[in-house]
Amino acid sequence: MTKKLAQSLSPLVGTLRQIATVRRIVLDDGPENGVRALSFSTGGGLEFLALSDRTLDIGTLSWQGIQIAWQSPAGFRTPALIDLESEGGRGFNRGFSGFLITCGLNHIRQPANGEPLHGRLPFTPARLTAYGEDWDRDEPLLYCEGEVVQARYGGEALRLRRRIEAPVGGGTIRITDMVENLGAEICAQEMLYHFNLGYPGIAPGTTVELDGQNLLGPIELPDDDGLQPARTWPAQANGTSRCTVVTPSGERRLSVSFSFDTRTLSHLQLWRDLRRHTGVLAIEPCSSPLAADGKGKADSNLAPGERRTYRLEITLSGSPRPLNLPDRS
Repeated sequence: MTKKLAQSLSPLVGTLRQIATVRRIVLDDGPENGVRALSFSTGGGLEFLALSDRTLDIGTLSWQGIQIAWQSPAGFRTPALIDLESEGGRGFNRGFSGFLITCGLNHIRQPANGEPLHGRLPFTPARLTAYGEDWDRDEPLLYCEGEVVQARYGGEALRLRRRIEAPVGGGTIRITDMVENLGAEICAQEMLYHFNLGYPGIAPGTTVELDGQNLLGPIELPDDDGLQPARTWPAQANGTSRCTVVTPSGERRLSVSFSFDTRTLSHLQLWRDLRRHTGVLAIEPCSSPLAADGKGKADSNLAPGERRTYRLEITLSGSPRPLNLPDRS
């Protein structure tokens, strides 16, 4: 089927990269100057930036030509301008922006025991090992691979190997992460995937469900009482859970679903700040529940040489809400 697809398209174009592509780019202005990235375009209405210099996390994400990832005024700041240890261990907030920020590798949530907010992994440059378009398979796809190391002599030595896939012509992103303990001692290992949606990916009437159970909404946006503390729910045991964010859009609706492997991501955390000039809803599959003090219980360890795999899939369907820009004709 794949070869038939490539063969049917090839006579119509100069190159199949006209249909779907991954391109290496470098951001070159303001605090984003020098940030390496990969620009994905699936040919099915999904486009996003995988930020090589920020843990191969996802920055912008647009669906059917409309941006739905939340962004802060900080932009996709270069790691050289971010000090995670600053401001009482809350330097994370100086770089907080984009569709995905991966938190860990040995600590998540609030600063504790000398560890900064959400750990030391965020915004660490990745070593890019592969990327491109693969038409020679049953399901043609775009992909990239890279690795990020978090290590300190006498402390943790953890390596994250990440693969991102996006099927050609589709609206799906698949993320497979493998974390390995490279050190000589047992090490705590925690993960939290901080997915961030903004308008019009969320809007008045947005709801959030986990495996069919309503967790939130319909929301108001903006909402002057919209800054709420995080909360966690247990996910399906030993299987796959799906969190679905649904936003009304006229006669149609936008659906963004987050599926994750509950063997390693046992809980879903929600956080939101829907106040004016902010408007962010965070969907956060994570490896541990939230404690009453706002911290997690890091009781998940990796022995020397041990590996742990995390799998997530994000699928977009329906249509975003039109922006209703003023008519200038």
